[in-house]
Amino acid sequence: MTEKPLIQVHVNGQTLSTVAGVLIPEFLQAHGLQLERVVVEYNGIAQTREESAKTVLHEGDQLEVVRIVAGG
Repeated sequence: MTEKPLIQVHVNGQTLSTVAGVLIPEFLQAHGLQLERVVVEYNGIAQTREESAKTVLHEGDQLEVVRIVAGG
């Protein structure tokens, strides 16, 4: 079985490693986040959940992930 190479992505100013070919939702889940509870900006462009679900991460990509918090 061939393992996928690791890539570096930048998330909220922090560099993290992940496997090549991972989709944004898989990446977020691996880091304990639920796509329904965050807003994702990918390389400077805000994405819908549908767009994020189809977006493969590549070396050097930049993510800004903001958690949605409800309150009063």
